[in-house]
This record gives sequence, structure tokens and C-alpha cells, in this order.
Amino acid sequence: MKKLLYPRLAWTGIRKNKRLYAPYLLTCAGMVMMHYIITALSYSDAVHGLRGGSTITAMLNMGSWIIALFSLIFLFYTNSFLIRRRMKEFGLYNILGMGKGNIARILFWESLISAVLTLLTGLFGGFALSKLAELGLVNIMQGEVSYRVELSKYALATTIPVFCAIFALILLAGLIRIGRTDAIALLRSENAGEKPPKANWFLGVLGALLLGGAYYLAVSIQDPISALIWFFVAVGMVILATYLLFVAGSVVLCRALQRNKRYYYQPNHFVSVSSMAYRMKRNGAGLASICILATMVLVMLCSTSCLYFGAEDSLNTRYPMDLTIDLLFPRVVGHNDTALEIVRSTTMQACADHGVAPDLVTEYRYAEITGCLTGTQLDPDPANFEYDSVEVYGDVRVLHFIPLEDYNEFAGANEVLNPGEALIYSTRTPFKGDDLEIVGGAKLHIVKQLDSFPVDGVAATDMFTHFILVVPNFEEILEPLSGLTNARGDLLLDVMWFYGVDMHAQDNVQVAIWKELYGKLGERLDAAGEGAVSFYIESRSENREDFYGTYGGLFFLGIALSIVFLFAAVLIIYYKQVTEGYEDQHRFEIMQKVGMTKRDIRRSINSQLLTVFFLPLIAAGVHLAFAFPMIRKLLMMFNLFNLKLLLCTTTISYLIFALFYLMVYRITSNAYYAIVSDGKTE
Repeated sequence: MKKLLYPRLAWTGIRKNKRLYAPYLLTCAGMVMMHYIITALSYSDAVHGLRGGSTITAMLNMGSWIIALFSLIFLFYTNSFLIRRRMKEFGLYNILGMGKGNIARILFWESLISAVLTLLTGLFGGFALSKLAELGLVNIMQGEVSYRVELSKYALATTIPVFCAIFALILLAGLIRIGRTDAIALLRSENAGEKPPKANWFLGVLGALLLGGAYYLAVSIQDPISALIWFFVAVGMVILATYLLFVAGSVVLCRALQRNKRYYYQPNHFVSVSSMAYRMKRNGAGLASICILATMVLVMLCSTSCLYFGAEDSLNTRYPMDLTIDLLFPRVVGHNDTALEIVRSTTMQACADHGVAPDLVTEYRYAEITGCLTGTQLDPDPANFEYDSVEVYGDVRVLHFIPLEDYNEFAGANEVLNPGEALIYSTRTPFKGDDLEIVGGAKLHIVKQLDSFPVDGVAATDMFTHFILVVPNFEEILEPLSGLTNARGDLLLDVMWFYGVDMHAQDNVQVAIWKELYGKLGERLDAAGEGAVSFYIESRSENREDFYGTYGGLFFLGIALSIVFLFAAVLIIYYKQVTEGYEDQHRFEIMQKVGMTKRDIRRSINSQLLTVFFLPLIAAGVHLAFAFPMIRKLLMMFNLFNLKLLLCTTTISYLIFALFYLMVYRITSNAYYAIVSDGKTE
């Protein structure tokens, strides 16, 4: 019987505190379930067989570790609510003769029961829903559905040890906390409260400066590379600033409300404002956590959904034509016309063999060199700058020289240029200036900025800005640059020929043409002994699977992580309401004795919740609005330039989240009301 004492006490403690334990256990089970599902999908044969399956698997593996890390941090955070609520009970055990070793046994059994319940529930839920998640992912990826259901031993072997370790660490933290607290402190811990905090203007000003700096970074960065470099810096600044502003700003808000006598000395506001003022440190930190989680959910949903629904746009940007061939030549002068004719004839023959007539053929010569732009001067010598240095990423430019006659022919234009003049088109950052000077080469006068240009997919989607320069004296301009080499002796100037074909044909037909060309073209060029150093063939249809695999996987992972973060946000909101409800219960009992009705209690609760509850939602919306330009720049790195689509997904994501937030507000306000009024209805 004595051996069962501690398990019984532990189970009784969980059962009597079910209002606190039930949401915690459900959230733990949800975390276990999501981890199992994501891990099971990463080892699923059906997922491996999808187009882009290897990419999806890599992202899912990363997602499982993100969930594990977040679960560790978040469950530590929420467990502190439980421990704080149970401290008085543990103190009573201590007064009645139990030593801290006995209390530690009770805590051990509570942790063990919690771990067993959540693992069993979470794994069962994961097993039950993993097939549904797999079907959802397969449907997103437009793959073939398999209805075979099986338990993933890999997911079990990963999920169980991870969460056992998390529960062990939580138990250790609880034991350390109890071991450092005496019996009297345990008894008084729940009612210890907080001293009325003073408005810390230093922290408030620091938070405002950090937030202003982060917002400035977000709206001022012009190129995607800088956005990628500074994104995580800005995120860190926003997180820190949010906590500082919510903690310091909430105190200032309460003090301002108390000084407003018309507002403060009303039944609806007096109790709520006075009670909030005594717990603003925890209140502010909790609100900041909700705001950060809400912002994370919104950023993930709007960006990943935009990527998924804009996958075809991204594909067309990366592969502007159905089939493209690039020939690399060994010298500036003397493109081998025989090699070009071999490419043309082989391509047309492959299309004819599959019953396809090309709709559009685009071809032109071009030369490419990379350099560092300072003002209007570009230095192509890598000895004068660190090409791989982060500091010069925003200054790197890739120049494409195109003969004027080739441009006029494929663009249907009739441009006229004098020697030393050029037309320019920029893929990202526009060129600012009238002249472009190339160190060791020519100085070109820019007579016109082109609005559009059918650049190849690599140039269109490269992180670096590409300048397309249409010049009249192609070989003359390239000659001084043709001898430049890097430290390994490799030529810096590449001379190439672009050949692109558009066709109306099914994806499988286009892939078949691509495969045929890939095999025959090299053989014919080698047999002719022509001077093409190498060639590269790309097919839009052949790469469509990888594109949808990447973006579909990101979309699915974004949904999964958003669900996990929503679990966290809801639980923080719930515990915030329940904890404050228990703290305010005694105050409302006194107010009821002096004439406060339950209707007045409901109004006071609404006043308190409306004062602070929607601050995280509003702040998350502001964060998202200022992050929008940076999100757009980052999506450009995924070849997505559709601004209307991003605006649409961002707006819809925010509205859906706001609706969900209102539902949580309604549920948690009822929980708070039930505690302080000892009833669920008026």
C-alpha cells in the first residue's frame, strides 16, 4: 500500500488540477503527434516516390528537429505555470511531515504519468492522422495516392527518446526549484504576487529604438542578398524589442489608465486595471510571447502559401522557355557556325520525331563576366575584391554583353547605337548613372534603360544583379577582357550562345525531347570536331517536379509548424487567463460582497481582456506589415515576383488568424469568468 502512495498522490494532484493539467497534457500530446507525423512522412515510401521527394524529405527532417527544439523550450515555459500553481500544495505536504525527498517522488510520478499519457495519446493520434497527413501532402504534390497504413518504426524510435528526454529535463528543473525553496515560501508562493512595478523608461526607449531599427532594416533593404543577410538580425531585434516594449509599455499603460479618473473609477475598469498593475511583468512577457508566436505563424503561412500557389510563376521565371541550350565557346572571336547549325538541326529533328512544331525560337550570342560595382565603375579582377565576402554581396554585378544586331533580330527592335554606347537592362537593382566604366575595358555611355528583356533563367533568378548590355561593337569591347584570369588561371570572361525553344506539348513529350537532345547533341558535336567547349540543356517540364516538390514541401511544413506554434499560443493564452483568474478570484469575491453583480464581473472581465488581449494581434499585424518588404525580397530568391499574390496570401492569412484569435478570446474569457465568479453563466 505504501508503494502506491506516491502514484496515488500524484494522480490525485493531476485530477484535482485538471483545469491546469488537461490543456498542458493535450498540448504535449499534440507536440508528440506532430513530431511523429513529420518524422513518419520523412521516412515514408510514398513521399520518397513523389516528384522532388528527396527535397521534401530533407525539409521534413529539418522540420522534425525544429518541432523537437521548440517543444523543449515551450514545454519548459508552460510547465512553470503548473509548478507555480502546485507550490502551495507541495508546501502543505512539507508542513504535514513530508520531506523534500517525498515531494520529489510525487513530482517524479506526476512527470511519469504525464509522459506516459501524452506519449500514448500523441503516438496514437500520430499513427491515426499520419496517413491523412500523407494523403494531404501527396494531394498537394499531385502524386499517386496509396492507402496502405503502417506504423513507422523510425518515427517511434525518434519521437519516444526525444520526448522522454524533454520530460526528464522538465522534471529535473522542477526538482531543483523545489529543492531551493523552503516550506513557508512554498505555502506563500501562489499568493506572493508582485510589487507594483515602476515604469522603466530606459527599457521602453531601448525597445522602441530596437524596433525602429528593425523596421528600418526591413523597409530600406533593396536587394534579396542583403535581405537574407539581415533577416535574422532583424528578427532578433524584433523579438527583443517586443518583450521590452510589452513589459515596459504595459506598465505605462496601466499607470496612464489609473491617472485617468473618469476611466479608472468605474466598476467596469477599477478592478481590472488595479489587478493588472500588480502583475505587469509576467503579463507583459506573456503578451510578448503571444505576439511573437502570432507573428511567426503569420510569416510562415503567408510566405509558404505564396510560394506554393505561385510555384508555376516561379517555374516560368526560372525557365522562361520550354527548352534552352547554352553553348560555351573557347574564344571571343569566331563563333563556330557549324556548331550552331548542329544544335539547330538536332533540336528541330528531336521535335519532329515527337510530332512537335516549335512555336518560338530565340537565339543570341552573349559574353558574361562578374565584377564588383563601386559607383559607376565595375572592377572584374577578383584580386581586388573578396567575391565570397558577405560585405560585397550587394555590390557584385554580372555583366552580359549582347551584340546589337542579335538583339534587334530576336526582339523585333530597330535600335541604333554608336561606338561606346549601350542599352542596359537590370534584373534586380537598377543601374544609376549615365556611364558604366569597366576597369581594364571600355567605358560605355548608357543611352537607354530597357523595360524588359528575355533573359535566361539563371540570370533572372540569380541572387546577384545582372546587367544586360546591348552593344554595337561586341568583339571590340570583349577583346581587352578576354585575357583576364583568376588565381587558378581560369578565364573570367565566358563567351556563349543562347538557344531557346517554346512548344505546345505535354510534359512527358517535352521531357522525352530533352532526353533525346541530351544524348545526341554531345555525340554530334564531338563527331564534327567543333569548337564548343561545353553545352548545357534545361527543360522546364523536366524541372517542374523539383519545383513543386520544394514549394509543396515548404507549404506543408509551414502548415505543420504553424499548427505547433498555434498550440503554443493558445496554451499561453489559456494559462494566462486561468492563472490570473485564480489570482483575481479573492478580489472579485470581496467585490461581490460589497454589491458587485455577476453582470458587473463580466463587464470588468471584458474591460480587462479588451484592454490587453488584442494588443498581441495588433502588434503582430504591425510586425507583419513592416516585414512584408523583406519577405518579398526573400521570396525573390525563390524566383517569385508576384506582388499581388503575396498581398493576397498575407491578407487572407491575417484575417484567418484574427478569426481564430477571436475564438480563443471567447473560450478563455469564459474560463476566466468561471473561476472568478464560481459559475459559468450569469
